[in-house]
Amino acid sequence: MHSDRINNIGESQTAKIAAIAIQMKRDKVDVVDLTVGEPDFPTPLNIKKAAIEAINKDLTRYTLIPGTIELRQAIINKLKKDNDLEYDLDNIIVSSGAKQSIFNVVLTVVGKDDEVIIPAPYWVSYPEIVSIAEGKSVIISTEEKHGFKLTTRQLQDNITAKTRAIILCNPSNPTGAVYSKSELEALAEVLENENIIVISDEIYEKLIYDNTEFCSFASVSPIMKNKTVVINGLSKAYAMTGWRIGYAAGEKGIIKRASKLQGHCTTNAPSISQYASIEALEGPQDEIENMHQEFEKRRDFVYSKLWEMDGVSCTKPQGAFYVFPNISTYLNKSYNGSTIRNSYDLAHYLLEEARVILIPGAAFGSDNHIRISYTTSMERLGEGMNRIESALKKLNTTSK
Repeated sequence: MHSDRINNIGESQTAKIAAIAIQMKRDKVDVVDLTVGEPDFPTPLNIKKAAIEAINKDLTRYTLIPGTIELRQAIINKLKKDNDLEYDLDNIIVSSGAKQSIFNVVLTVVGKDDEVIIPAPYWVSYPEIVSIAEGKSVIISTEEKHGFKLTTRQLQDNITAKTRAIILCNPSNPTGAVYSKSELEALAEVLENENIIVISDEIYEKLIYDNTEFCSFASVSPIMKNKTVVINGLSKAYAMTGWRIGYAAGEKGIIKRASKLQGHCTTNAPSISQYASIEALEGPQDEIENMHQEFEKRRDFVYSKLWEMDGVSCTKPQGAFYVFPNISTYLNKSYNGSTIRNSYDLAHYLLEEARVILIPGAAFGSDNHIRISYTTSMERLGEGMNRIESALKKLNTTSK
């Protein structure tokens, strides 16, 4: 017997496909894994040393539910320094990863039949989290010609009396799109007079390229600061995915209720990870910049290789560590009697034919695309791109 709540949500497609990659590696299959949404670099040494020191000091007990005062203060300092945002301790909650931070906030502000606007392509968990909250996801398909960014017209046209929140991922997983300050200001003009909470997922904030400037939605105006919950964490920029530290910053009433929810779920985030995160935020940032530079090189390489492939086009990502190429030319083509009907079929074909594993765009709400992660070495990226190109040439396609 299962509850409708569980029956109504799907598996995480990214986690499911990543599990296939892990099993293939265990089976000694020479597969190029382009699925993983985590840095392939080790956590910087100073952060690891801080964790070891915390263990040696026996800092291994429960902390306050919203996080230690020291870590929340470090987050406050970070938000002031990087984003020109001022918060108090009661505005911050630390959770077991940014995903839990989003989960906490959605369940706090979204009720039965409330509508949540989600621009597509979207991160796979957003609609499922809304479903768990018994809300309704209003999916808005953004266009490549607009850089996969939500327009003010699209936003205006989809706001109703039931709209309770909007989830905005900036920089975006899976497209790498980054909203400029002026673009956020335009969206804010639409939202300032609405009773709508903005859940701004900024987990890829530190991974922005081409000297692009990052702007947090909450910094656009004082009105929007009170209506925005900033989601961030240590996983992506600091190569700390397994440490499970995310946080939310927002209006005190929302954070208080999110803390009450977390108190009946995980209680506090891992204590050792919290002490390591203080060092991550306040310690040297050299390794973070080195990782950033390497990701930019990989992005440039993968992007250029994709444009060399017949039938493939790609919007240049400005952030995160994914590319989201358009492969619609290959849909409804065939090879050895099998038809490529959708992005899942193409991903399966590339797995079988090229031993390359990646994520179908349909998992993110866009069946004309696939997501490629460049969180692996240049050598493996080169091998993967060559295998993809060879496999695509075998399909009955037309040139760009």
